[in-house]
Amino acid sequence: MPETVLVAGVSRHLGGAFARRLSRDDSIGRIIGVDVVPPRHGIGRAEFMRADIRSPLISRIISGNDVDTVVHMGVIATPRAGGGRATQKEVNVIGTMQLLAACQRADSVTKLVVKSTAGVYGSSPRDPAMFTEDMAAKKMPGSGWARDSVEVEGYVRGLSRRRPDIEITTLRFANVIGPRIRTAFTDHFSLPIIPIPFGYDARLQFIHEDDCVAALTHSVGLPGLGAVNVAGDGIITASQAANLAGRPFVLVPRMATGTVTDMAKKLGLIDIGSDQLDLLSFGRGLDTRRMREVLGFEPAYTTRAAYEDYARATKGRVLDRLPFAQPGWSAVQAAEAAMRAVTPTPESEK
Repeated sequence: MPETVLVAGVSRHLGGAFARRLSRDDSIGRIIGVDVVPPRHGIGRAEFMRADIRSPLISRIISGNDVDTVVHMGVIATPRAGGGRATQKEVNVIGTMQLLAACQRADSVTKLVVKSTAGVYGSSPRDPAMFTEDMAAKKMPGSGWARDSVEVEGYVRGLSRRRPDIEITTLRFANVIGPRIRTAFTDHFSLPIIPIPFGYDARLQFIHEDDCVAALTHSVGLPGLGAVNVAGDGIITASQAANLAGRPFVLVPRMATGTVTDMAKKLGLIDIGSDQLDLLSFGRGLDTRRMREVLGFEPAYTTRAAYEDYARATKGRVLDRLPFAQPGWSAVQAAEAAMRAVTPTPESEK
């Protein structure tokens, strides 16, 4: 088992949850959590060290503390969380380059676990029913978190060639969902009225936030496994997701879906990118045989159960984020108010 584990991204929700869960394992010696800001949540017995993975300081921390296992959870999924798209890309790509360079220089590092995303497979009408780990995207993600993750995985493969002695596991998670986590998808399905591209009803897979943390924790004690898909069993469609959330959905032309989500962005309700819009249109399926047979992991939640847990916890919560919403308003009334808030007033009515 690892003697000293470094967790990059410990101040984020999943990073903190992972540190707390790892802290319960007495076979793990020391846990070091790094991030650019102090955590606002508990991190168990992990020691927090304030550091930016883009800076040379991360190399000194790894080498100076004889870190043998690095868990990279420092990739930012949404531009808002990173302070804008430019900063998001810099943290994700440049930060990963610096972190992996630090791992390469440190003789003590023998294992690397990377939290990646199924977004590296992209989403297009030419996709297979299920992606296995040896498949590539039919349409490469053009921007956003998914594109950054493609580059991240490229740098990880480069490290494996330069340091073949480092055991590497890359977990490609389906969209993480749950009652406590906030992502682009949880935001989208908490809108008062959920836009779904007309003519499409995408197949969606999810992994519960607790299962995401459990899979990462499980992988720390195993040898390097390469890439592994991680998702809950089964699928639900976008329309089923809207119904399970207890919200109406509206079918809009695919080209107009971006307009509707742009409106929601102006209100601060969601932070969704083009890769997620493609997923809402074309969906994506993951083959999880390696998850069971090689990783030896069985999620506690199916895709549907994970989504239902999220839906129960967030039902009605969207109104709390609308500054103009009134007590007792229905979802439809909130949606109408949202439309009025972002629709320019004609000159004749001013």
